Amino acid sequence: MTNNLTDIEIAHQIAKEAGDILLSLQNAKDVDSKQKGKNGDNAANKIIISALKKLRPDDGILSEEENDNFERLEKERVWIIDPLDGTREYSENRDDWAVHIGFCVNGTPTMGVVALPKQDKTYSSNDICELKPLAQRPKILISRTRQPKYAAELAAHLGAELLPMGSAGAKAMAVINGDADIYYHIGGQYEWDNCAPVAVCLTHGLHCSRLDGSTIKYNQKDTFVPDLLICRKEYADKILKFLRPLLMGE
Repeated sequence: MTNNLTDIEIAHQIAKEAGDILLSLQNAKDVDSKQKGKNGDNAANKIIISALKKLRPDDGILSEEENDNFERLEKERVWIIDPLDGTREYSENRDDWAVHIGFCVNGTPTMGVVALPKQDKTYSSNDICELKPLAQRPKILISRTRQPKYAAELAAHLGAELLPMGSAGAKAMAVINGDADIYYHIGGQYEWDNCAPVAVCLTHGLHCSRLDGSTIKYNQKDTFVPDLLICRKEYADKILKFLRPLLMGE
């Protein structure tokens, strides 16, 4: 890779290179599942961070797999990276894991790439696909390991079906792809879990916010993001109005 590449070209390239190494390591036969996840996290992170430091040395970087460097807080341009989102799914040889390459300017997500290497799919903020018509019965994507609070109540309110899935990136891209209409999460994430998915979903015309309706600000000192809603805009107001009294009553 050369310094002549645009930001989005860099994002695509490093997501592909990380995805390729992750696929090769996932196919290893002589490694237990826990170690497989660690190997994947470390190898993908090394590829991504090395490329960014070479190609964009003046930008800030926040990665799940790097010690946080608070110099990023003084930067306007910051890359927010999850080299392997869905480590559990990756370790179990599933396909619902992702590579997240997010980018923000002054805290606003302006560009992102989410790669689903085992599904041979890549979604980005500059490659817009047309959203499919709404389904008659909405589908809500939730964590496959723990059902988020109020998910059952929300599903009943909307007459919706709950669908468990792995990686945050896989769930968000499933909304773009039309496999679901809503991605609902409560219980905590970090900026690297949703920066790239939010950037991609926003450019596709989806609603992205906290569950109180507020926008998510990135490159914060505290990188914790308590909750997240990504959905078709047609459902946003109805969901937020339903959840507001429940959340305020806590």
